[in-house]
Amino acid sequence: MSAPRNRDIAASRILHLLTIRCKTSLHIHQILAQLVLHNLRSNTTVAHRFITACHSLNLLSSAALPLYVNSRTTPHTFVCNTLLKAFSHSSTPQKSPVIYSHMHRNSIPLNHYTFPFVLKALADLKLIKDGISVHAQIVKLGYMNDVYVGNSLLNLYAAAGDMGFCGRVFDEMPLRDVVSWTVVITGFKEAGRFDDALISFERMRSEGVMPNQVTAVNALAACAGFGALDLGVWIHDHVKRSWWELDVILGTSLIDMYGKCGRIEEGLRVFEEMGEKNVFTYNVIIKGLALSKSGKEAVKWFFRMEEEGIQPDDVTLITVLSTCVHSGFVHMGRQIFSSLVDGKYRFSPNVKHYGCMVDLLARSKCLDEAFRLIKEMPFEPTVSIWGALLAGCRAEANFELSEIAAWKLVELEPKNCAYYVVLSNLYAEMGRWSDVEKVRQLMKDRGLKKDMGSSTVELENQARLTQLVA
Repeated sequence: MSAPRNRDIAASRILHLLTIRCKTSLHIHQILAQLVLHNLRSNTTVAHRFITACHSLNLLSSAALPLYVNSRTTPHTFVCNTLLKAFSHSSTPQKSPVIYSHMHRNSIPLNHYTFPFVLKALADLKLIKDGISVHAQIVKLGYMNDVYVGNSLLNLYAAAGDMGFCGRVFDEMPLRDVVSWTVVITGFKEAGRFDDALISFERMRSEGVMPNQVTAVNALAACAGFGALDLGVWIHDHVKRSWWELDVILGTSLIDMYGKCGRIEEGLRVFEEMGEKNVFTYNVIIKGLALSKSGKEAVKWFFRMEEEGIQPDDVTLITVLSTCVHSGFVHMGRQIFSSLVDGKYRFSPNVKHYGCMVDLLARSKCLDEAFRLIKEMPFEPTVSIWGALLAGCRAEANFELSEIAAWKLVELEPKNCAYYVVLSNLYAEMGRWSDVEKVRQLMKDRGLKKDMGSSTVELENQARLTQLVA
């Protein structure tokens, strides 16, 4: 029997094994041995099935990569692209640039399928310099006319936060689709440039390109960040006209937009229309109610969330504790914080939770309790925590604790002149003039000058800005 005939039989047998018996690392390595024995590296059908099997068993690096990239045989472009795709969607995307370099070194032809996969990996890895090199190769080979390649380039620059370059690539693309616009809108949104995101969204509409659900979710986030209620309402109307399902992502985005634009009532109506809700949905409801000065309602929704079996996360607790701070719910705040410390939830309190509680106690004139909590914290207190205590102590003229808090702030931020000013003013109010002089001398020794544009009142207002949920 001829060698080609033998290889065909072996290939059929291997394909059969890959279909019915390929569930363990041992199976993969047995098949790998057969591939080498029968010289089937160049068989693209077998290669595709083998690489897919390796991907499903997380054996790409140990089995597929050595077989095709580190072997003496130069693999077909299709095989390399299959490897690129598998690695770009794996937990080890850093192997994709290795495969791309191997193709380049060995003059393996690159095609329009090659670039989206390697660019996805480079975007995930934030390897912008490598991406620029790939970009040059794309231009050289004339693949900028391919919308999928162009979209992958947009994603690379957007993921790296380089919206200037992203915008230039976008403007130079001869073909653009809804994905192109969505990548740009998302990139501006992620960079906090909400106005540019909304301008891009309006440009997209003016060119007759209708948003898809991913576009809508990101545009709604930009509307929430910028306070663009009218555009957010247009998107909501488009959702209704398109008969899109109000899934948990789209529905939560709408609620968040309405809450941050001061129209939480509409957000609550969206909530009632949704089928599935999760912790993020409840978080934006609680946050929206808190922003609309409905602290009591926000806390009620927190307990409703628990009653309906939705487990709060750390953001939920920060949000509800912050609500207690700004609504003056001392007893409720103590109750919720105690439950958190006692292990009622699936996570331990972090420094932000402690910060909220210290702020609540300090605002409520429970200064000794706030100070005890700071001393009992399993973390080093932050500037915002000492600042919250200082603001409360100054409001109640508690000189002893004010002095402690002010000195702690000086230790944490020795270059911040405002804290020295507070200390100096504090000692002046107490008539401790020698200490006033010591503070001034300390500033002089450290090369600091009092900022005449600031005041104690401004500092105390600033100290109130504890680290709350974004």
